[in-house]
Amino acid sequence: MDILGKRFWFFLISAVVIIPGIISLAIFGLEPGVDFSSGTTMTLRFDAEVEQNQLRQELSGLGYDKAMIQRTGEGDFFVRVREISTEEKQELISSLGADLNTEVTVRDYYTVSPIIATETGRNAAIAIGIAAVFMLFYIAWAFRRMPKPFRWGTCAIIALIHDVLVVMGVFSILGWVAGVQIDAMFITGMLTVVGYSVNNTVVVFDRIRENVSKGISKDFEVTVNSSILETIARSLNTSLTTLFVILAVLLFGGITIRYFILVLLIGLISGTYSSMCIAAPLLVVWDKGEWGRFFSWLGFARKPA
Repeated sequence: MDILGKRFWFFLISAVVIIPGIISLAIFGLEPGVDFSSGTTMTLRFDAEVEQNQLRQELSGLGYDKAMIQRTGEGDFFVRVREISTEEKQELISSLGADLNTEVTVRDYYTVSPIIATETGRNAAIAIGIAAVFMLFYIAWAFRRMPKPFRWGTCAIIALIHDVLVVMGVFSILGWVAGVQIDAMFITGMLTVVGYSVNNTVVVFDRIRENVSKGISKDFEVTVNSSILETIARSLNTSLTTLFVILAVLLFGGITIRYFILVLLIGLISGTYSSMCIAAPLLVVWDKGEWGRFFSWLGFARKPA
């Protein structure tokens, strides 16, 4: 199977997936949750049956017209409002119980101030940046005996950035279309995706290094293609077993970790794809100096005078 022979198609597929996400990020950005924009979240349980529209009307009447309401799998309601004090929370719960003629139980309560929200966003960006830099140097050191080791590290980081952009783009579109918000769990998921992506890429790169040392071919492209074929079964089996677990948690887990699991799901699929179809092919394109050929393939090359 000639996987590398289709490398430009893989790049085009990635561009088709990533570019809409980048456009959405530029126009709409990410919908910040309570961890990044301050506010209060609560999980409310009602003894009597309450409809979501009914709850929204009651909250609007109490002055919380911008409240975000989601029904959980257990039948509870996940509610996000502006930052409120403990006293305001008690007053809100009492008013809801009286207006809806039911007893209200607060199963979860969480509030974040604007200062903490700003620090969380800054620290999240720093964490991802530091992780990427250290991974670049680690991969360059690990492959120091290969020609131009920083090239290997750079290709791995490009694949990592590819996965980050895929996840962020999808969440930006979901935030615009469905009001999906990001929180601290989103950053945890992103860091997990970063680690998974680099791990998958290093597995492929390590097999390439072994085959280069064995001298299975003088053509670097043949060596890389053989290495991908030798690791593809391992990568797919590992990803599928992880995918089944993630899908189970996504379907039956609580709402508080739903978007965290969604980040892992998207990142798992993207990371498996990028390690074999982006990172390794980039090594070949760079080694052969094919960037001009790629643009010619797209029809962007200038016509000779």
